[in-house]
Amino acid sequence: MFFKDIVGQEQIKAKLIQEVAENRIPHAQLFYGKEGTGKLALAIAYAQYLCCSNKQGNDSCGVCPSCVKFSKLAHPDLHFIYPVIKNNLSEAYLPEWRKIVLNNPYFSIDHWLQEINAENSQATIYSKESDDISQKLSLKSSEGSYKITIIWLPERMQIPCANKLLKLLEEPPQQTVFLLVTENADMLLPTIISRTQRVNIPKLSEQEIALNLQQQYSLSPADSQNIAHIADGNYIKALEAIHLDEENRQFFDLFVTLMRLSYLRKIKEMKLWSEQVAALGRERQKKLLAYCQHMIRENFIYNFHTPEMNYMTREEEQFSTRFSPFVNEKNIMGIMHELSEAEIHIEQNVNSKIVFFDFALKMIMLLK
Repeated sequence: MFFKDIVGQEQIKAKLIQEVAENRIPHAQLFYGKEGTGKLALAIAYAQYLCCSNKQGNDSCGVCPSCVKFSKLAHPDLHFIYPVIKNNLSEAYLPEWRKIVLNNPYFSIDHWLQEINAENSQATIYSKESDDISQKLSLKSSEGSYKITIIWLPERMQIPCANKLLKLLEEPPQQTVFLLVTENADMLLPTIISRTQRVNIPKLSEQEIALNLQQQYSLSPADSQNIAHIADGNYIKALEAIHLDEENRQFFDLFVTLMRLSYLRKIKEMKLWSEQVAALGRERQKKLLAYCQHMIRENFIYNFHTPEMNYMTREEEQFSTRFSPFVNEKNIMGIMHELSEAEIHIEQNVNSKIVFFDFALKMIMLLK
């Protein structure tokens, strides 16, 4: 993967390249940023650049033996750790990982769960992962360069795994680099954060997203600018807007249905709605709740009649023209609180039918 293939982030690229040129390479770095900023792509491009034997100033060469292996994510000194299911090691899903990353490094945890057919399972980095990577890093570098471990979403590590990783960060093997790619640094152990150099990855600008959409997908300037605005710095959302996401369509329909049933106080239908949502699986339930928070926030802002502050599709906006008056300063905090509570309960494996039916009932009073 090359730096040139990454959307925007020119300052971050320049910083990473300069550190390599000056031989100031931290052994543990924390790539932190929101979803869709290109964190994982940056980490892989940086790893390829580190191991490239014929660096070209601003990028890796792409033709040396190391780069050829990186192009297939098959370099013997490149190791990945990522959330998986069924108490497996990451290595058990290496073919699926290579497939999704090489197809497009801009993907979310939900895309990954679909790739590995997780269904109702929640993805985790299990305790035994740290023992496995420790054994691999104890071996000498195959090609005399760096041994690099990229950990995607380390916030999903089990506590024993995180504690063992901490020991590796404190006393890393020679010529070893750890790249932790996170979307929620607050969920990491403070001791891990303190032993890593933080690299903050900012949201992409609308101009960066729009320009890339025009170049890569031949969109008109008007369409690309509209999608870039809705994406709000998230390139994954921009791609989903181009390739209509069936899941987002389902979330929109579920949200609209619940709001209408709550307003009409149709208890029996609301119970059926909660049972339908309970069948989605916990990862998708959490994503639905995040989508509902997004829609409530956008509808509240819609009342201020400042289009530049809204980030909705045309269909969402059409619904909001009628629904937004019901979201106001009297109930916005209450609705957001209940959504947040529901998200916590789903994370804690509380019965999802009860969680969603309880939330649906509370929406009756909040909307009235």
